[in-house]
Amino acid sequence: MRLNVKAFMLTCGIMWGFGLFLLTWWIIAFEGATGDVTLIGRVYRGYTISPIGSFIGFIWAFIDGLIAGDYLRCSMGQMEEKG
Repeated sequence: MRLNVKAFMLTCGIMWGFGLFLLTWWIIAFEGATGDVTLIGRVYRGYTISPIGSFIGFIWAFIDGLIAGDYLRCSMGQMEEKG
């Protein structure tokens, strides 16, 4: 079975981006917007626990998800060739 590369990468990017976006809003809802730099904020420049930070984090996570999706697809392709 062939994997649609663009669809897989887009799905990974959307899932990772929305995951970080929703997690940020979950923290804001229960603890408030702190604006503190987190561990993720050290990797994703500009990301903080704030409304604007959630959108910045979404963009970074989306790009990261695209790259991770392509890497995962390549790994799955190599396993299919060996197996």
